[in-house]
Amino acid sequence: QVQLVESGGGLVQPGGSLRLSCAAGGLLFSINVMGWYRQAPGKERELVAEITSSGRTNYADSVQGRFTISRADAKNTLYLQMNSLKPDDTAVYYCKREQFKTNYWGQGTQVTVSS
Repeated sequence: QVQLVESGGGLVQPGGSLRLSCAAGGLLFSINVMGWYRQAPGKERELVAEITSSGRTNYADSVQGRFTISRADAKNTLYLQMNSLKPDDTAVYYCKREQFKTNYWGQGTQVTVSS
């Protein structure tokens, strides 16, 4: 089993920044894909960004150039640096890890962008 724990969410003003973290524990394999997803009220969960174990990244068009995904495998931690935040970025942000075709999810962390 794999456990994922997100942190770093909160309330921020438009134009501000936040950094999310996701700590992974349990039975981890070196070949994997980790990503950040978000779900706003009344909307479906959507991909924000993902990164492979080899470092290849993929971003949603809506966050390209504003968000940066990274990972520190020595710490089993995934990050999401979010800059120039907009009210439309308000959502619960979830961490996901895929290994051996199995997806694991964290419990989510709330990000609210409001003045």
